[in-house]
Amino acid sequence: MNKLPGIIAALIVMLAGFWLADRIGQQILAAQGLTGSSPISGVPVAIVLGLLLRNTLPPPASLAPGLKFATTTILRAGIVLVGIRLSMLDVVKLGIAGLPVVMAAIATGLIFVTWFNRKLGLPPRLGTLIAAGTSICGVTAIVSTAPAIDADEREVAYAVANVVAFGLFGMLVYPYLAHALLPTSETIGLFLGTAVHDTSQVVGAALTYKQVYGDDIVLRVATVTKLTRNIFLAAVIPILAWMHMRSQARAAGAGDHRGVVSLSSLVPGFVVGFLAMAAVRSIGDWTLANNGAALGMWDAASWAAITKQLGDYWASQILLGTAMAAVGLNTSFAVFKGVGLKPFAVGMAGALVVGAMGMMMAVLLGRFVQL
Repeated sequence: MNKLPGIIAALIVMLAGFWLADRIGQQILAAQGLTGSSPISGVPVAIVLGLLLRNTLPPPASLAPGLKFATTTILRAGIVLVGIRLSMLDVVKLGIAGLPVVMAAIATGLIFVTWFNRKLGLPPRLGTLIAAGTSICGVTAIVSTAPAIDADEREVAYAVANVVAFGLFGMLVYPYLAHALLPTSETIGLFLGTAVHDTSQVVGAALTYKQVYGDDIVLRVATVTKLTRNIFLAAVIPILAWMHMRSQARAAGAGDHRGVVSLSSLVPGFVVGFLAMAAVRSIGDWTLANNGAALGMWDAASWAAITKQLGDYWASQILLGTAMAAVGLNTSFAVFKGVGLKPFAVGMAGALVVGAMGMMMAVLLGRFVQL
């Protein structure tokens, strides 16, 4: 019961954050003369609200146990449920031509951001989080990677701020830039799906393009491209965990490190759960496509409703939103002293490099993609 006050506080902040995100998103759309669902994720807004509350009205000590529970157990439960949003059938939809575009953008982001972060002398875990968020799926990648590499609240907050800021820039600018520079709908969809960070931001950019230029192909290609990027989170988390443990071992002067990483530490329980949920989604989609009933039980409408409820509402909003609100409520502005603007230089450089790679690969291979 001593956890309840902190959990309730984080839940209230999360609800306020998602409400505010919807209002802000509607205003952004209205400023462009557009309509539709909000392109702003509630998770980063919940973090910001939590930060502001924590640093203007410091929470009582009685909230600490619940906030700790939210940033550990609730966070991991949310990561597990996120897996239900990911289906291998999305990779099949994108086709053999689109897959190299996604893989090149992810590899470029992971390699360049971690290298540039090291050059600026920033903490390796911070660079890993920014790299994951820039390369794969924004906030979801950050909060999924953080527990695997033992990242702290400061690093999570900095990384989230990066993907929100530069992903929002991409969402607002890239649709018009792509229309001016790129030749086909498929090419534009591939570019938007690889260059914009968060899933909600990609959908927002693609919806902007559809409403401004009347092109539905861009929306479909961008959405499938982004979902394909998200699939790679299942492979990247263990790789990043392995890299983190190897670097820790080297820092400790452990000599030969070939045997220092155990399977249980490399693939934590929440990652196994995440992979299991992704497997359930993939099998469900396959059985629906081939037998007309997902897992032999649900029709298309019912299966879509179940996966949306679990993946979008319970995972992305209730669980991850509450966990990130707790991160904000647990973080003092004092922890940011001494780091300055360097993380944002890393995030900006990463966004530009990933965007350039996405555009180049889209131009090379876009004509071969058919959806």
